[in-house]
Amino acid sequence: MKNIILKTFLFCTLVISFFSCSKKIDDVYQNPNAPVRVPVEELLPNIIASMAGNYAGHGPMNDIRYIGAYVQSFQFYLPLSNYDEMGYTNNASDIGQSTWRMHYYDIGQNNMQMMAWAAEEKKWDYVGVGKAIAAWSWLTLTDYYGDVILKEAFQTEKITFKYDTQEDVYNYVRQLCFEALDNLNKTGDAVSQANLAKGDAFFYNGDVAKWKKFVYGILARYHNHLSNKSIYKADSVIYYGNLSMANNNDNAVVKFTANSLSATNNFFGPFRGNLTGTGVTNPTAIRQGAYIANLVNGTNTEFAGVQDPRGWYILRGNTNGTIKGLDPNKGQAVMAANDRPENFWGVSQSGTASNTAPANDLNCRYLFRNSAPFPVMTASEVKFMIAEAAFRKGDKALAYQAYQDGISLNFDMLSSTYNVNIPTGKDINAINKNTYMTNTAVVPATSAGLTMSKIMLQKYIAMFAWGTLETWADMRRFHYIDSYGGQQVYTNFVVPSGGDLFPDNATKLVYRVRPRFNSEYVWNILELQRIGATNNDYHTVKMWFTEP
Repeated sequence: MKNIILKTFLFCTLVISFFSCSKKIDDVYQNPNAPVRVPVEELLPNIIASMAGNYAGHGPMNDIRYIGAYVQSFQFYLPLSNYDEMGYTNNASDIGQSTWRMHYYDIGQNNMQMMAWAAEEKKWDYVGVGKAIAAWSWLTLTDYYGDVILKEAFQTEKITFKYDTQEDVYNYVRQLCFEALDNLNKTGDAVSQANLAKGDAFFYNGDVAKWKKFVYGILARYHNHLSNKSIYKADSVIYYGNLSMANNNDNAVVKFTANSLSATNNFFGPFRGNLTGTGVTNPTAIRQGAYIANLVNGTNTEFAGVQDPRGWYILRGNTNGTIKGLDPNKGQAVMAANDRPENFWGVSQSGTASNTAPANDLNCRYLFRNSAPFPVMTASEVKFMIAEAAFRKGDKALAYQAYQDGISLNFDMLSSTYNVNIPTGKDINAINKNTYMTNTAVVPATSAGLTMSKIMLQKYIAMFAWGTLETWADMRRFHYIDSYGGQQVYTNFVVPSGGDLFPDNATKLVYRVRPRFNSEYVWNILELQRIGATNNDYHTVKMWFTEP
């Protein structure tokens, strides 16, 4: 991590009669181009934007394009990309490294300064929001990279930094959650819903009760991720899940105004044009994968023969009027022309492949419109966490109800928030929703028929695209192809092997992303050597949270 506050011997020599050499440049010179102290209400909007895809393109949405290939919800239109092969690109281009930049740069010091100033001004709601975002960001970061810089992070006098274990980070996430709740529970002083709404206009609009539900959702995720460990407590997942989001009004969602400024538009929308790259090492021209397509078109054996009405909301059709997807490593050229799905902006691929962004989003839907809101966490996800925990605990009745609630909430979110540019006759309505949910292949007649596979696959569908990083955490907990109760959890999921697996993997699967090249491999190489990150197969080292 490069030191961003510079000291120089020359400077100290020039001003020694007036200042100690321990002074920083920022202490001596006030910034002539911008205010030295920015209102916390003006800092928060871009911090929140970084939870999706901010003005510089940093945030989870950037990396989702690559991790989607690991979980096979996305595939690339050309064959044998590094990511279809469960590999990586590690060079100055910083491919798949937006999560690092989001956490340490875009949220990082900005959030810490916001909390410090808010505390001075007794705006405890802003402090609580900052700690909630920090908890979410640290959990997202460590689930992506594993060991990261924790204790020495943001120590601006350093130019190299020591890494800490994932267990350390998890403990800190839990601490931050409780500190967030402590501050969000404060009233009086300068706490004000109206004032919080000034900085929080594009997330919860100053609703502290919803921010607390978000924090409880982070705690539910925290406990849910520990399912393979002896310290796992299903009751903790259920407890915090019940305190978290109960309906779609509670969903944590980043919103966009979508005007003529790029930063106000959704990262996936055609205005910003972030789905056009065609290289093998930096592929961003994504298509829907066969795995997600088969889950909604009745091909996957877990839901055999069942047409899911949500498919036309989240995926694209083809010239034949069906929903199909690309197989890993194969590209779209091997498919029959009329079977190739449109790209996510609705451009037909039956002829010459086209990755050019259209002039508008009038044929775009779901997350791929310029103004489409981007979920960070939803009530549906929370219900599926409760369902999994209850199922592990043996409370099949609770698992059965939470499972149905998770599906229903996802239907309702799509039909209320993403009911835009849906093909005629393909809209979700009470009839086709009921038909789907009363199909015993989806919802068994009794709780005795519920399986872990059904829970995790319905969660996979409900979190398509926006929840890719969390889906990857789920899949790694099940080591991609594990069975539960004698059945493969991710039914029909096939991992790459042989020539379809990245050469550096040495037959192993991907479990983590390497630290960011342009800071760590350039400035912090000795520490990377210590933790093994210079080994060719470092990305295949299993995570602390995935193992007993």
